[in-house]
Amino acid sequence: MVIRSYFSFDRTRDLKSAGVKLLAGTDMPQAFVYPGFSLHDELTLLVRSGLTPIEALRTATYNPAEYLGALDSLGTVSQGKVADLVLLDADPLADIRNTRRISVVIANGRVFDAAARAGLLTHVETALKH
Repeated sequence: MVIRSYFSFDRTRDLKSAGVKLLAGTDMPQAFVYPGFSLHDELTLLVRSGLTPIEALRTATYNPAEYLGALDSLGTVSQGKVADLVLLDADPLADIRNTRRISVVIANGRVFDAAARAGLLTHVETALKH
């Protein structure tokens, strides 16, 4: 019996080799895919498929902004752009798994340190139980 995976290392590698600009897709509603959390797994899978860590990171940053025609406000860090950022405690270019080593999240002009993020997760967990 052959079990098909939703993720294909070979197809992903072939698309990259053909010059296709890939976009991260774990923000799409699917069973057992949790936006934000699943992105870390997807980035790891992309690197295992042959992308460099910077190419994998671009699938979730620069490439979507370019595809949407929004490079004037999204996709890179520079003055005048939307300042949604994730600051890490370790270099994701050295090891893509370092994307999980989150120090601070800045979203919609608000800073979320570890305590604030834990509070949000507790709120969501509580809400899901009711």
